[in-house]
Amino acid sequence: MIKSHHLYQEDLERILQVEGKERLAGKSFLLTGATGMVGTCLVDALMKFNQNEQAGITIYAIGRSRDRAALRLGEYFSSELFHFIEQDVRDPLPASINADYIIPLASHTHPVAYSRYPVETVEINVKGAENALKKAVACGATVLYPSSVEIYGNGDDVFTEEYTGKLNLATARACYTESKRVSEALCQSYIAEYGLVCKIVRLSRLFGPTMLMSDTKASSQFILKALAGEDIVLKSKGNQLFSYTYVPDAVQAMLFVLLHGACGQAYNVASETCNVRLADFAFKCAALAGRSVSFDLPSEMEAKGYSIATKAVLCTKRLSDLGWESSYSFEDALGRTYKILAGLT
Repeated sequence: MIKSHHLYQEDLERILQVEGKERLAGKSFLLTGATGMVGTCLVDALMKFNQNEQAGITIYAIGRSRDRAALRLGEYFSSELFHFIEQDVRDPLPASINADYIIPLASHTHPVAYSRYPVETVEINVKGAENALKKAVACGATVLYPSSVEIYGNGDDVFTEEYTGKLNLATARACYTESKRVSEALCQSYIAEYGLVCKIVRLSRLFGPTMLMSDTKASSQFILKALAGEDIVLKSKGNQLFSYTYVPDAVQAMLFVLLHGACGQAYNVASETCNVRLADFAFKCAALAGRSVSFDLPSEMEAKGYSIATKAVLCTKRLSDLGWESSYSFEDALGRTYKILAGLT
């Protein structure tokens, strides 16, 4: 189990080094998508804070499956500070819950879902954001909205937060990119019309030990193949250059923006040491397992969900000027992911 691995415990302690964390003590969080890659790590970190310092943070974790929650977060079910609610985020959030912070993490975030369930992808993103924002207005909560590098689409330059994007709407994958853009617009609209306090993080591509074993993102598939001791098949030439972030780094950045970011401001979250070409990501994963990399074209169904971006690198100056820097190099983060998931010391 990854929770007991010493490297993952180190990661959680690193997250809790975030400046100003004492301001979170006694607060309550409402999280949707709580059993996903980011949600699980965030819950683990907040519950670690409770364990270490009796921080008294209450967590309302929302997900579609109690069974999956039991597998991912079951050790917290007996805690009076943790409450799991089984529901679809497209439905209004429970009126009985009041929270200080709301983070709507629920989303489809992998290519197969985009190609098979594009309508559901749009609905989960947009309705999920809308319900979170409505709930925040009702209970006076601050919202941290987790957006994505995907909103920028394709481009030749490094993406700053002012870049307005270059997207292709004539693809099934537009279900994800456009619904995240609409969700950001909803955030700005609720700020303007209702005076809501809302901060935005635009997350780069993520990897880490809390990944789901069903994840179909290329980077996740590389890691899964390495763990299985199999050769890695790359579905392109692998020249794409992307920004990546180790999940514990991303979670710490999110908490940092929640504590120190400006209302209505968007912050790119990435690690400059993790700007990596897709082929290099594959080869480094293969090397961990002593395997090789081969190349093969994707099927028509696979291709529908793939990003057309050839370069998606985030400028992180705004966040670094605010005072946050990543903690992990790419090699360190990838090695930790592999060791934690493989149960290696």
